[in-house]
Amino acid sequence: MFNFDNHKRVTSLSSCKVDGSVPIILVSSAELDGWKEELSASDQSWIDAHDFKATKGRVLIFGSDGGKARMVAAGIGDGEITPWDFAKISMSLPDGNYHFDTDLSAEDANSAAFGWAMAHYAFDYYQKEKKEKKAELAVSENCNLPLVMSIANGTYLTRDLVNTPTCDMGPTELAAVCEKLAAKHEAEIEITVGNELLKKGYETIHTVGRAAEKEPRLIDITWGNSDAPKVTLVGKGVCFDTGGLDIKPSSAMLTMKKDMGGAAHVLGLGQMIMENKLDIRLRILIPAVENNIAGNAFRPGDIIKSYHGTTIEVGNTDAEGRLVLCDALAMASEEDPDIMLDFATLTGAARVAMGADVPPFFTDDDDLAHEFMTHSDAEHDPLWPLPLYKPYKKLISSTVADLNNVASTGFGGAITAALFLQHFVGKDIPWAHFDVYAWNSGSSAGRPKGGEAMGLRAVYAYLADKYGS
Repeated sequence: MFNFDNHKRVTSLSSCKVDGSVPIILVSSAELDGWKEELSASDQSWIDAHDFKATKGRVLIFGSDGGKARMVAAGIGDGEITPWDFAKISMSLPDGNYHFDTDLSAEDANSAAFGWAMAHYAFDYYQKEKKEKKAELAVSENCNLPLVMSIANGTYLTRDLVNTPTCDMGPTELAAVCEKLAAKHEAEIEITVGNELLKKGYETIHTVGRAAEKEPRLIDITWGNSDAPKVTLVGKGVCFDTGGLDIKPSSAMLTMKKDMGGAAHVLGLGQMIMENKLDIRLRILIPAVENNIAGNAFRPGDIIKSYHGTTIEVGNTDAEGRLVLCDALAMASEEDPDIMLDFATLTGAARVAMGADVPPFFTDDDDLAHEFMTHSDAEHDPLWPLPLYKPYKKLISSTVADLNNVASTGFGGAITAALFLQHFVGKDIPWAHFDVYAWNSGSSAGRPKGGEAMGLRAVYAYLADKYGS
């Protein structure tokens, strides 16, 4: 069972170089010939014998007479090097202690450390035999190790939460994680559960989650100076999604433990913010539910009155994420935050448009969109803007209620879902919606199959630039 106190944390990075640490020399394809000339004849022969061309990700280990590694050459090709290139280098090496014997910029030093940490992530809580990699990196002197550790640990937390099956990560357990995170950082937390949701007007959250054994709840965390700029994060916490009465096929349910990926993202991001003590008043809101099936499950055609006062016709019970989010967004808008961001595994349409690796985001604030793209590029953390095309809002109209929770057409599904959410965001509040997949469908260096944090480094970098103390 997932335990927040013992969730996997970064142990592969150190600020101190140990005796016998093996140097890693980064070699570009263009520099290879010049570098070879500085080596002994035997080392040059070793390079030739292994046809080492310094292509990106290629590693060549030079041994000593005793059989131990004395030097590593790591190819970086001729293009820009990313954290995932450093992850590939780490994964190609045997256990041991290493350091980079190449001058790195501060940005590349941080990138190297982050990639190295990601190469060591594994979700092995349910396995008897744990194959833990033990290749430790002594980071460069210009690496901001506390910052990298914080970002890496926030990424680990997000991955852990998404990967944990619903039997151990339902609404009850997710709330317990939030309580421990809040206690660790001396944040305040309020959790509204079950029928108390109805008393406070959160009918959409209650309606979606009422058929599950574990009661629906709204988790509300606040941290920081009350006079500081207000940053509100809202995360979709659908801990499992059967689709409700509009039930999903079994193949589509196999990964539905990840439907609380939005909640996992805001908790990982929130942890980064609190650990680095950004000068903000942080609020995290998570509607935590299971969209299950029972005699009291909500039905297609039902009409729900939202916290906002808007009535919503249920066109499909499998479009439940926007229903639980709308009450949280409306309530959060009451305090007029300086910025509000929501993360959600919301639509398959976003995956059709952008694929699994690039999360789209939606905002009417052009300056905000530009900032996200700038930090996305700098952090090698893909994001891409899609339009809030207002004429499409007519597609979520209803003849019997104010809105329908699904569009009247299958086209533009990610846009119509974002427009639905925007309806519940207060006027003039800077807001962005991130439609994340939260999952790696296959494995690559530093990114194993399973839960993934998407856009967090870019968004954190934006917040740190704007609100860093």
